[in-house]
Amino acid sequence: MRRLLFFLITLCLSFACYSASADSQDVNSCLLKKLKEGDETLTLGQVRQLCSRQAEDKSDESSIEHDSVHQSGLVSQRLAREASTELDQFVITPHKQNYLLPVYTTNAINRQAYSEINGFEENLEDIESMFQLSIKAPLTPRGLFIENDGFFMGFTLQAFWQVYSQGISKPFRETNYQPEIFYVAPIHYEVFGTDTTVVLGLEHQSNGRSQLLSRSWNRVYANFLFEKNNWVVSVKPWIRLPEDDKEFELDPNGDDNPDIGDFMGHFELSAAYEWGVFEFSLKGRQNFNTHNGSAELGMTFPLWGKFRGYSKVFHGYGDSLIDYDYSQTRVGVGFALNNIF
Repeated sequence: MRRLLFFLITLCLSFACYSASADSQDVNSCLLKKLKEGDETLTLGQVRQLCSRQAEDKSDESSIEHDSVHQSGLVSQRLAREASTELDQFVITPHKQNYLLPVYTTNAINRQAYSEINGFEENLEDIESMFQLSIKAPLTPRGLFIENDGFFMGFTLQAFWQVYSQGISKPFRETNYQPEIFYVAPIHYEVFGTDTTVVLGLEHQSNGRSQLLSRSWNRVYANFLFEKNNWVVSVKPWIRLPEDDKEFELDPNGDDNPDIGDFMGHFELSAAYEWGVFEFSLKGRQNFNTHNGSAELGMTFPLWGKFRGYSKVFHGYGDSLIDYDYSQTRVGVGFALNNIF
């Protein structure tokens, strides 16, 4: 009986009844093992069925383990969604968050910056509206040097609107413009079990004003994004590009704000966490020499359609460029068109 069983198994293997895949190799190993054990109570069909079932169970466990280890994080998911629509001329790709805060309060509006404009600062209200528009577009096809990398251009606009003021014509108190060019490389280098994406960029930021109200700076930066499941942590150091000193106070050339790094710091640390339908974000800047910086906490949640509720709390320096050296606490409530990730 044992010789007959050995002959049938050998005949089956020789005619390639099972492929050379990993599953088939597991089945073949199981068949030989059962043959050596010599359990004569089992028929050939029962042995084959038993070994096939064991191979399937092992394959399922391996698949589950692989999926859990290599589950895409928030950054990878966003890059994949953007890649599917970024060449569509009727689709605008968000860069940073796009949002509107109809109510944006402060514990004390910055009046000192406008003291040279007679009567303007006296009519500023501690409550205003604020919005941010941020878009990007690819400059090159994906996959220049590594898989899914590429160069992009981005533009972000922030506007602070004194819509509740009475003594003045409800002007935009401050408007900040931020064009940039950057390179994105999802290198997937694991750090403590996380995937890594590196962004290298050059950005300019200014408020478009002149003389005493002019604020601007240029930076080169590196942004290291670490993602795992529903978590993303970002470490973004930068170096400010130097500018010439002004020869006199109202010199249209030269550095408008040489001490901006003392208040805005030299890096930004941020994190985002997706919890069900909510996304929480935390952002912080710091200059360890001057001990100046800022912290911002945000939260989004679904409202209807593409609109999401958005609220944020800001404390510290640099809520806008005109406020780079002015510390305040701000609270805003409104809605957003997209999450951070």
